[in-house]
Amino acid sequence: MTGRKNASERFMASITWAAAGITLCALLFLVGFILVKGIPHLKPSLFSLTYNSENVSLMPALISTVIMTLMALIIAVPLGVFSAIYLTEYARRGNKAVGLVRVTTETLSGIPSIVYGLFGLLFFVTALGWGFSMLAGAFTLSIMILPLIIRSSEEALKAVPDTYREGAFGLGAGKLRTVFRIVLPSAMPGILAGIILAVGRIVGETAALIYTAGTVAQIPVSPMQSARTLSVHMYALSREGLHMDEGYATAVVLLLVVVLINAVSARIAKRIGGKA
Repeated sequence: MTGRKNASERFMASITWAAAGITLCALLFLVGFILVKGIPHLKPSLFSLTYNSENVSLMPALISTVIMTLMALIIAVPLGVFSAIYLTEYARRGNKAVGLVRVTTETLSGIPSIVYGLFGLLFFVTALGWGFSMLAGAFTLSIMILPLIIRSSEEALKAVPDTYREGAFGLGAGKLRTVFRIVLPSAMPGILAGIILAVGRIVGETAALIYTAGTVAQIPVSPMQSARTLSVHMYALSREGLHMDEGYATAVVLLLVVVLINAVSARIAKRIGGKA
């Protein structure tokens, strides 16, 4: 029996290592392919503040990506985190409404982005009369990432030991003070991990933004103006088929932006976790 158990453990370990190796090789291949195809075509004209058909500058798209990300997070993060606090700390255990909310958020997480884009087109762009604008795109993206933020924040809050809460109550702290001074700082690394995943989805989103924010290649000066993000910029270049080299160069910049955001967010989460 012991020999068969050891053999099965070695077999499962080999499968695990093989799966991890295949995943790592696929990741390295994708990153290497993007870098090899894109780095030789990085040039100063791509970073011009003004876009035209000759330089196909990515700088307006890069600035729009940063603005769009900040707008979507400003809308979605407070709603998501406070919803998770209510579901975890205030709602009664076994509440059917809470169970319905959880099922709904999990269902919304699996809806294709094109459906969100069509909803944003019908509601924000047409019904509310916002037109193709940054604001319509930001609200559509906030709806997309809201389930992810709620679920990740909820799991992070659940991971905080109950002894933290009991100790705070024993010292005379109220419910609100316990949640915001004890529980929330302890759960902040997990909450930030969910926000990082949400940022990755925002930066890489294309379908929803084409129907809501539009594809105008300019630096927006108002939330009601149309603009394109880096992912939409890549799509536009590849669809035209005339600037594929610049499209690969844009992919390199997009990859660097995602890596930079993840590195900064991870560093912030580590500092907050250390203080907590």
